[in-house]
Amino acid sequence: MSRFEQHYKAWLQEHLDQENNVRRKELLSKGLGHGTVEFLRLVWFPVVGNMNHLYPEWEVRDFNNGYRYLDLAYMPAGAKGGIEIQGYGPHARDLDVRRFKDLCRRHCLLALDGWTFLPIAYLSIMDEPKQCQQLVLSFIGKFITFDVQSSLSWIEAETVRFARRLLRPITPVELANHLRVSDRHTRRILRRLVQLQILDIASGQQRARSYQLRS
Repeated sequence: MSRFEQHYKAWLQEHLDQENNVRRKELLSKGLGHGTVEFLRLVWFPVVGNMNHLYPEWEVRDFNNGYRYLDLAYMPAGAKGGIEIQGYGPHARDLDVRRFKDLCRRHCLLALDGWTFLPIAYLSIMDEPKQCQQLVLSFIGKFITFDVQSSLSWIEAETVRFARRLLRPITPVELANHLRVSDRHTRRILRRLVQLQILDIASGQQRARSYQLRS
């Protein structure tokens, strides 16, 4: 059994054991859809490494007192992130007018209730998993907030926030583009944050090529 399969089975069983809602428990007992499992296997787990704060078949109420179910809900510290796996057949080719209007209304109502959605096409999961992984990292970054040292300048603080938002090593070039400053100034900022033991050099010997947050 692979590492993913071990984590997946334990994660799903944990939600089953802890769920008291009969409707959601019945959905979970049937297992997750193929698209959701492949998303977890090929996209989420390879870059995140765990399924913390991730809730399958999450039940929400709409404004008509009905029940809706999100493929996956991501809720760290009470945040509201929804992930929907869009199959080409039911969500595009075979979508009739009534279902299309209902889908749009559903997203509108949930967005008004504070949910942020990440719709992922099943075809993209299978054909472009690396691109989907980058979307997931950016999605997660929207819900993770950190305090930064008050002694840092605004540009140093924004560098730290940028690194935390991406959840991967950053390069001087992409930081320079983000901050809209010169490469030389960017490298001075990065060197100072290394001296302050906030960042570490992630790659490069003679000349650092990327930096990461000190763990």
